[in-house]
Amino acid sequence: MNKITNEELKALVDKATAGDKKALETLVAGVQDLVFNLSLRMLGVFADAEDAAQDILLKMITHLSSFRGESSFTTWVFSIAVNHLKNYKKHMFARFAPSFEYYGDDIENGKIQDVPDLTQNVEKEILAEELKMSCTNVMLQCLDVESRCIFILGTMFKVDSRIAGDILQMTPEAYRQRLSRIRKKMADFLGQYCGEYGGGRCKCKDRVNYAIQNHRIHPLQLDYMTATEIPLQTMMDVKNAMEDIDDLSQDFSFCKSYQSPERIKHLIQEFLDSTQFSIIQNS
Repeated sequence: MNKITNEELKALVDKATAGDKKALETLVAGVQDLVFNLSLRMLGVFADAEDAAQDILLKMITHLSSFRGESSFTTWVFSIAVNHLKNYKKHMFARFAPSFEYYGDDIENGKIQDVPDLTQNVEKEILAEELKMSCTNVMLQCLDVESRCIFILGTMFKVDSRIAGDILQMTPEAYRQRLSRIRKKMADFLGQYCGEYGGGRCKCKDRVNYAIQNHRIHPLQLDYMTATEIPLQTMMDVKNAMEDIDDLSQDFSFCKSYQSPERIKHLIQEFLDSTQFSIIQNS
């Protein structure tokens, strides 16, 4: 969402809750990429992120009248999204989350040399990039839900500790301390095992066929390589009211940002085209 004053934002919200469809579409368009990228990092796979992002956007729409302007609009959306995702149970890793120990053992002991060519004539470099993006998102699932949320807010979105503390109901000091510990844990693991971001032995190109065999990537369904990447600065502009006072960011280069898939946009547009705006005013 482009930087606008609080007064302009509140006026836009008032118009939307009064039934102005164009104003509502502007609000949704401004935060849908933020919501999708947060969902993708929290849940690990595209399909689950699409479903959760749609739920969050619909929740935002139907609770819009509760926005009072006491915080920035993006902070309010973050709060809705975080609360939804922390309690989301319909995703792939809800019951069987991976662990750093499992990841490390698989890197050390996986029989990658015994797997035949399963690339189905797709270039190995493309599949290796797909695996890299998939692996780093799934790796986030090794963190418990709250730690994952702290890491994503602090590292990808660079949310100020005061705001993140409000969202997660902890003090800024506690947030900063936990973020520092989680970053070190992630950096230590990458440094030990990952040959892409650290000094480890694991190279995505060497593990492509192994990953296909274990259904971690699919040559004919490349979610990351077919998604439209957007500049990190675009995501920073979305949270226009959040100031990076603490300089807590660290460049974890796997935190790329993507446009929300067209399916989400179509489903939300269908909802906006079909609903009566009284659902917003009376929610």
